[in-house]
Amino acid sequence: MATELRKVTPDGKEAGTISVSETVFDIAPNIHVMHQAVRRELANARQGSACTKTRAEVRGGGRKPWKQKGTGRARAGSIRSPLWVGGGVIFGPKPRDYSFNLPKRVRRLALRCTLSSVKEKIRVVESFTFLKEAKTKVVAAFLNSLFTPEQKSAKRPPKVLILADYKNPENTNLLLSARNIQGVKISLPHNLSVRDLLDSDWVITTQQAIDEINERYADHG
Repeated sequence: MATELRKVTPDGKEAGTISVSETVFDIAPNIHVMHQAVRRELANARQGSACTKTRAEVRGGGRKPWKQKGTGRARAGSIRSPLWVGGGVIFGPKPRDYSFNLPKRVRRLALRCTLSSVKEKIRVVESFTFLKEAKTKVVAAFLNSLFTPEQKSAKRPPKVLILADYKNPENTNLLLSARNIQGVKISLPHNLSVRDLLDSDWVITTQQAIDEINERYADHG
C-alpha cells in the first residue's frame, strides 16, 4: 500500500504527486513516542557545562578573619564561607551529561509518526539542478511561491526545512544559495530530526531524499 506526497516545479507550481510507503507517511501518531524523541534531542544538545565553585575551590580564605572571641562579631573561620560575598556556592551546578538514549526501534517509530503528522506540509522537487549558480534570490523566490498570504504577511518568516543531499553534484549550489535565508534550515536525509520536522512550516525534499527515507524507515514486516 502507498500514500502520496505533492510534487512542485522550480517555480512553485503543482506537478502531480508521488507514491510513498504508507508505513512511513501514513501511520497513526504516537504522541508519547514523539515527545520522548524530542526530549532526547533537546537533552542531547545541552552542553551541561555550568559550573560553580564550592568553598574549597574559591581562592583565598585560608586565614581566620578575626579571633574567635572578644570582638562582638559573629564567629567566622573563612572569608570564603558561602554566607559571605565572594564565597563558595552551596549545592551549585557542576558539569554533567544530560543526554539519554532511546532504543533504535523507538527512534524509528518516532520519525515515522512525525513524517505521517507533517506530510501535508511536505513538498517534493525533482532536484535542485535549476540552481545553475549560487543565487539566493532564486531559492527565495521558489520558497516564496509556496507560502500562503498569511505566512507572507506574518511578522516571523516561515520556517522551512530542506531535506537534500547538498553534497551531491546536482545540488551543489543549494547550500550556498539557501544558508543565509532567515528561517531556512538545510539537513541531510539521514539526519532527520523529529524536532526540526515538527517545528517547520514547510518541508522541502528532493526525490532522492524521499527515496532514501522510504528505504531507510519503511516497515517491511
